[in-house]
Amino acid sequence: MLDPHRLAILRAVIAAGSIHAAARNLHLAPATVSQHLRALARQTGLVLFEKNGRGIEATPAARHLCEASADTLNSLERLERTVEDLRQGRAEQIAVACFASVAQAWMPEVVLALRARSPDVVVEISINELHPTGGRRAPDIDVRNESLDGPPAHLEGYQRHALHEEDFCVVLPVGHPLAAHPAVTMAQLRDEPWIDHDIHDGPTGRIITRACHAAGYTPHYVARLDDHHAATGLAAAGLGITVLPRIALTGLPASLTARPLVDPAVHRRIVAHTRPHPTRARLIHTTLTALRQAAHRSGPSTPDEH
Repeated sequence: MLDPHRLAILRAVIAAGSIHAAARNLHLAPATVSQHLRALARQTGLVLFEKNGRGIEATPAARHLCEASADTLNSLERLERTVEDLRQGRAEQIAVACFASVAQAWMPEVVLALRARSPDVVVEISINELHPTGGRRAPDIDVRNESLDGPPAHLEGYQRHALHEEDFCVVLPVGHPLAAHPAVTMAQLRDEPWIDHDIHDGPTGRIITRACHAAGYTPHYVARLDDHHAATGLAAAGLGITVLPRIALTGLPASLTARPLVDPAVHRRIVAHTRPHPTRARLIHTTLTALRQAAHRSGPSTPDEH
């Protein structure tokens, strides 16, 4: 079996660009780092580094090994943290991954419900838009969004629970001519400067793009970000319009207003994926129940069979 410590050192050397730099970052002697690299090369039978001038350069094989080991090393790191938590008596905990608007709008209510039932529980919340592989440990519940038009998404090892369907609104300055309309068609946004809040083209961004294409155009972006709060800040500065799901409209600046989108209406589904766990079943059930209640307060819930 490959030594995970040596794989971690390989990744550190490739990331730092040299043995000496990696040794400083790892608080090891350069000779110790070199020794581990030689041992890993013998164990794998691969040439991991080649001389390049006065330094060394990782071979394609080393880079491929580095990339392939990432998930395994992350899982081992999460396992080590779990062991430490158990050793310190912090066994009552649950990990939730979700996107930013759910973290802001729903998770306070969820954490309150969990702590009311288990006062010593530790709730770990990671933003899966930024860290799609999870946070410190694999999430017990992973809340994601998806298009209503595509097939339902299923995560391996998780059970699926549809929570909520919501529409999207255009966010624009209160003095904008379209703000006088009770609703705005997608076609009316054709010539507007757009501010994107999903620069990585995640599910939300793809839903918006498809709606634009259905209206016969591609949006003209003046700025692209990966945070909807920052996008509304740019919209408040008069730089353009942005399109947000209704759950993300909380706390809009006073200079902005929101109008529903029609022709076509734009919607998404919010889904919770739960991972069966022998010791966290009660916490997972409490979390899922609280998510359903928060979703219900946001509007009609979707049937669970979706």
